[in-house]
Amino acid sequence: MNVLVIGSGGREHALAWKLLLSNEIDRVVCIPGNGGTATLKGCQNADLSVEDFEGIAALAKAEKADLVVIGPELPLSQGITDALQAQNIPVFGPTQAGATLESSKAWAKALMREAGIPTAKSQVFSQAQKAEALAY
Repeated sequence: MNVLVIGSGGREHALAWKLLLSNEIDRVVCIPGNGGTATLKGCQNADLSVEDFEGIAALAKAEKADLVVIGPELPLSQGITDALQAQNIPVFGPTQAGATLESSKAWAKALMREAGIPTAKSQVFSQAQKAEALAY
């Protein structure tokens, strides 16, 4: 299998390293990767932004990627999973709607309250309500 790992942090380094331990994995390409991923045997970094969905899709096709694994919250919240799935590229990561749970703390808190899930007290403030927020 050929796998693309999206991200440049320690999480993505750990994912690439662990994937490469499998006999099922032939190659891992990290976008953009980091100094650690560059040293992994069987791994290559690609100089693309995690926000370059078209570039990532093109690379996935060129590399004949069997799977794209998304690490960071930013591209997930921007809809990278949806964009790649629309081009029939297999992805491990939530859709944009699913990523809202992580990318919007206010939305997640509202969901927990509605579902009766215990959570710490919280309140949402706008920039104009800075004094109120500090007093909270």
